[in-house]
Amino acid sequence: MTPMTNNVAPGTSFHHIAIKCTDFDKSQKFYTEALGMNSVLNWGEGDERGCMMDIGGGSYVEIFAGGEKTDAPENSVIHFCLLVEDCDLYYKRALDAGCKSKDEPFDLVINAKEKDLPIRIAFVYGPDNEVIEFFQYR
Repeated sequence: MTPMTNNVAPGTSFHHIAIKCTDFDKSQKFYTEALGMNSVLNWGEGDERGCMMDIGGGSYVEIFAGGEKTDAPENSVIHFCLLVEDCDLYYKRALDAGCKSKDEPFDLVINAKEKDLPIRIAFVYGPDNEVIEFFQYR
């Protein structure tokens, strides 16, 4: 399949999907051992732990501790994230298209054990109430 070009938002790509897990260690082991991902950023302690698991090709699974046990699989997905060149621009575009704001753009430094990662992010509720994150490296 030939990749398509996004003429409206060039430079946009999928960055990560985030999940909240009930057993952080078990989830991290699954993504590492069963699916061959590498844990590239790790932060926090206890139920505040999180990590980025490198899928390959520039995409990640982000896992967070502190999830509640449920039989509904859709409850574990927190959001999906698009890597963008200008977080503020895409946030505005989403609002202009009728999306509702969840979190306005803000700067953040993920203080990971491997390295600090300065980013700018924003969140909106999409057309079907899905949560979309816009993620910009700083």
